[in-house]
Amino acid sequence: MNNFFIAQTFGKSSNYTDIPNNLFKEHNVKKGLRNEDGTGVRVGLTRVSDVVGYEIEDGKKVNVPGKLYYRGIEIGDLVNGKNQERYGFEETSFLLLFGYLPSKKELREFTSTLSRNYHLPDEFLEKNMLRTPSRNLMNSLQQSILALYDYDEEPDNVDPYETLLKGINILAKLPSLSVYAYQSKVHYYERDSLIIHYPKPEYSVAENILYMLRRDGNFTEQEANLLDVMLMIHADHGGGNNSTFTNVVISSTGTDIYSAISASIGSLKGPKHGGANICCSEMIKAIEKEIGLKATEAQMKAVIQKILAKDFYDNSGLVYGLGHAVYTVSDPRADLLKVCCEKLAKQKNREDEYEFLTKFEKVAKAYLAGNGKTLSNNVDFYSGFAYNMLQIPEDMYTPLFVCSRMAGWLAHNIENKLYDGRIMRPATKYVGETISYKKREER
Repeated sequence: MNNFFIAQTFGKSSNYTDIPNNLFKEHNVKKGLRNEDGTGVRVGLTRVSDVVGYEIEDGKKVNVPGKLYYRGIEIGDLVNGKNQERYGFEETSFLLLFGYLPSKKELREFTSTLSRNYHLPDEFLEKNMLRTPSRNLMNSLQQSILALYDYDEEPDNVDPYETLLKGINILAKLPSLSVYAYQSKVHYYERDSLIIHYPKPEYSVAENILYMLRRDGNFTEQEANLLDVMLMIHADHGGGNNSTFTNVVISSTGTDIYSAISASIGSLKGPKHGGANICCSEMIKAIEKEIGLKATEAQMKAVIQKILAKDFYDNSGLVYGLGHAVYTVSDPRADLLKVCCEKLAKQKNREDEYEFLTKFEKVAKAYLAGNGKTLSNNVDFYSGFAYNMLQIPEDMYTPLFVCSRMAGWLAHNIENKLYDGRIMRPATKYVGETISYKKREER
């Protein structure tokens, strides 16, 4: 490919492709499917979950403390109700999929169904992962999900009940697919020893992830509880988040569940969505290295100024972990995770890092508020620290998001099949000119 020619032609193309910003307002087109005040454009109805970050009073947006509901139940009540019990994520998945909290017997049956589907098909690991490791685990997950299509006797059966069965099978296998993608990568690209632990049927999803990921397979009850909570709070976030919307858009064409899930993973990979957790973690590390854990408020403000001036970290001008498309005052997931992190930080003698995070959060919010911005922290702000305390490598952060969000994707996919069913086909407005065709010799 002649790169110079392509670069030159691409520069020239702006004369023919430019869409002036004023045209969006003139034609009442919503950029990013968002209204002028930042609220989302409604594109459907759902009973799966609700994200509340503001209220509309007398036609105006009013900021309120954030709430996240799964089937009408606050996420805080789910987490606090679970307490130290196992299978919090499994209970949450049942709630999202079936609409109500399971009895003890129903939860037992559901966890048993999941555990029977933990294992991958024979030779799947060798054929699809060890022989073709990927540098990016999210890409590997997409490939693995599409590969599962060929192990299904009726992969194109999109009946809602059949979709549920196929989706539960994927949900059960995602921890193995994620961990094995990581082990395959470090073995092939980093020449590290290959350690493969097969999932244990007596373990929960959270316990199996820690068991399969660690060389010695050991973990504490407190560690498993924290990961269980993280899976719970990431399980769904309304029908409007990008990866869930992607899933519903793709599946509305009548395509198979494997294609829809693969597309959702591609969406979640992006740094503006699920990939933000890694950006936030790396930013915090860079800040800690720059000013130290004992930094003063003045030092923190100085580094925030550098970030906003696009003169620090990735030069994006973004303070990762602060701000959200819906939440305005607070993110309930971040609040829950903050409490869990405080408990584990004490057990692991990492209070200094926890205190640095809480102080930086407070200083950053105050500084940004003084500059006319009201920003809550979001779930990414503490998730990196939580994963780090669990000895989970950064490469695994977003794949674990996939393991969790699969429950929400599946619930919305089935809901749309049952109660909407139309192909999603929004309209766009053509703002170009009508031009007469010229023969080649006349150009």
